[in-house]
Amino acid sequence: MASRPIPLRPGRFLPPDPRVEAPYRLTPQMVFRIGILGFVVLAAFGVLFFRLWALQVLSGTQYLEAAENNQVRPIRIEAKRGPVVDRYGRAIIENRAGSIARIWPTNLPKKGAYGELRRLARILQVPLGDITAQIDKHEGDPLAPVTLKEDLSRDEYFYLSERTSEFPGLEIVDASLRTYPYGDLAAQLLGHVGEISPEQLKEKRGYRAGDRIGQGGIEASYDKFLRGQPGEAQLRVDALGREIRGSRVIESSPIPGYRLRLTLDAKLQRAAQGALGYGIELAQANDNWAANAGAIVALDPRDGAIRALASYPTYRPDVFVGPVRKRELAPLLDQRAAEDANFPALNRATAGIYPPGSTFKPVTALAAMQEHILAPYDSIPCTGSVVIAKQRFKNWNPLVNEAMTLPTALAQSCDTYFYEVGWRFYQLPKERGQPLQAWASRFGFGQLSGLDVTPEAPGLLPTIKWRRATYTSEIDRLWKPGDSVQLAIGQKDLQVTPLQMARFYALLANGGKLVTPHLVSSIEQPGQKGSPTGPLVLRRFSRPVKELNVDPSALEVIRQGLYEATHDGLGTSSGVFGHFPVAIAGKTGTAERRIDVGTFLKDTDTSWWCGWGPFEPTPDQEPLVVCAVIENGGFGAEAAAPAALRVFETHFGKKAGLVETKRAD
Repeated sequence: MASRPIPLRPGRFLPPDPRVEAPYRLTPQMVFRIGILGFVVLAAFGVLFFRLWALQVLSGTQYLEAAENNQVRPIRIEAKRGPVVDRYGRAIIENRAGSIARIWPTNLPKKGAYGELRRLARILQVPLGDITAQIDKHEGDPLAPVTLKEDLSRDEYFYLSERTSEFPGLEIVDASLRTYPYGDLAAQLLGHVGEISPEQLKEKRGYRAGDRIGQGGIEASYDKFLRGQPGEAQLRVDALGREIRGSRVIESSPIPGYRLRLTLDAKLQRAAQGALGYGIELAQANDNWAANAGAIVALDPRDGAIRALASYPTYRPDVFVGPVRKRELAPLLDQRAAEDANFPALNRATAGIYPPGSTFKPVTALAAMQEHILAPYDSIPCTGSVVIAKQRFKNWNPLVNEAMTLPTALAQSCDTYFYEVGWRFYQLPKERGQPLQAWASRFGFGQLSGLDVTPEAPGLLPTIKWRRATYTSEIDRLWKPGDSVQLAIGQKDLQVTPLQMARFYALLANGGKLVTPHLVSSIEQPGQKGSPTGPLVLRRFSRPVKELNVDPSALEVIRQGLYEATHDGLGTSSGVFGHFPVAIAGKTGTAERRIDVGTFLKDTDTSWWCGWGPFEPTPDQEPLVVCAVIENGGFGAEAAAPAALRVFETHFGKKAGLVETKRAD
């Protein structure tokens, strides 16, 4: 029997299918799901369309500029550094044209970078290890250029300039490099110019990686005036990072740095450096074979303007310019090499510390009179030795035996006289404190002088507080009579710099004013060559002069003693200055110290002389304080005093008569 067809029911979505028990139906739930899916699809297409429209229409200009910027490299144009001149306008530091090879690490090829660097190292004659070390040092700032070599030779410059396509990332830039017309003149003062270090970059504002800034001395202390204002430029590069010829656009031109005028007298500075060599030769001729270093400070006692600041041994500052010369740089950068060369980078005039010996006796005398424990014309025995607190202290002259007043004791540098003064200081009641140290501190010892060029050492002014903080042994922590007695003659723990001593002798010369030593007098805008008006002074520097209100009569007694020291027949430096046409006053010093000569310790004497001239101010002669020290040079009159005389001869343009130098403290 044939099957009967099933009639269609109302509401069916699909026709009947014999293979399906029940055909699919369009239910309300399915309609809802289809609607949601359609909405999601439409929304997704809407978002994509809107994003495409935003990129193409709204932000098209911005992304076009970004794409173009991928082909443009901003670069900094270094400004020409300002020159440095002496007080008379003689150039001490100038500029010369040069070129620098540097590389942009980000533009080195991913493959073959090592080969390119190795080839550059061979061409530039720079160790490959130095190049990779420089790149590693700039790893934190890969967008900064790395200097490969300064001051390219003519052959190197043309060879690389013609083959830039072979060295992706290499850039040859013109630069102004420092030059020094006077050679090693004031090398420790000047400093040098070098690439900013990562540490300096963190501390300083307004600098970028790769900038060349002042490193040490005047170059660092006055970098903000000397460096000028860098310019900005943009250049277009190809896909390999190579500059497209003719694409460089200057955004802003660099502004050269200002000119720095120093208080220094180049002629006097040269004389002071020569005088150090002369003093060392004299010391060695007198069997002081260990004499091999020294310093001289010359300054104007009226305002503290430094006329000469010499230190020996020294070096040529141009060693930092151009290709790295490791052998020459080693004594300046490596501790062991520096020790072998006797530390030529150390500015002994400002950072060298020494016991001052008898040059400190005027400090003791002035403090004692201010505290009213010493009358200037009281007689105190000067003998070959004296016993104080059961301890014997010797005089430098074992044969002397007479009573002396203060001027005579200063002139002949009697140790036992000042031992007694030191003993009087020790015996003061505890509530008086330590007035000798208090006055010495007021005179500038144990602290920085305020010099405008670093580095500078504060020295050491020993006190009860310092001794307790320094030593652990109960005996060593005690301040004993010998400490005061030795301090009175500038020995034992006391350490000073030649600059501090010169500052004190300026106080004696100017009537009791404590000057602030300084090296820079003005900042100038250089004028055009041939301009009748000369440079435009933008800023003058004046340093404070402090009135200490010391007793004028006490000062006059000390001045009298120091004049007799250079003119009386028994004065310790009369044999050196007695026949000089200009009246000089000053004091010798022979400071005992122990040095390590490798196999044993040797007791030596540091030779000192400090003083000024003319003794009384005159309208036609500029006053000058000179303080000279010769390390291991023996008696003060044998080495330091003759060296100081050479400086006075140059300053006053006069020669001293030939006299025999005697052995004296």
